[in-house]
Amino acid sequence: MAQFDVHRNKGALRESIPFVVLVQSAQFDGYRRRVVVPLVRRNVLPANSPTVGRRMNPTFQIDGIDVVLHPLDMVSVSLEQLGDLIGSLAEHGQNIADALDELLTRSWG
Repeated sequence: MAQFDVHRNKGALRESIPFVVLVQSAQFDGYRRRVVVPLVRRNVLPANSPTVGRRMNPTFQIDGIDVVLHPLDMVSVSLEQLGDLIGSLAEHGQNIADALDELLTRSWG
């Protein structure tokens, strides 16, 4: 497993959150859990959402589905909870790191 790998969501909310992206460093691959951020279907979010497409919530297209990174719902899951690996967002790794930085730093003062 590599940082920014995208997996299918096997959870109960898989219709609205079809994918998750692994964000933890490979340094912690020895553990049985992975930190992931949900990739929410764009069409289930409010049309006028002020943060979609901005630093906190970048958008991507995966398997023809428009999705939005939703770091506020970041979670740790067991390896067994991860669905099939379907791709990688490594080329967008800086955008994802920037979104997490927005969440975790004092960017709002």
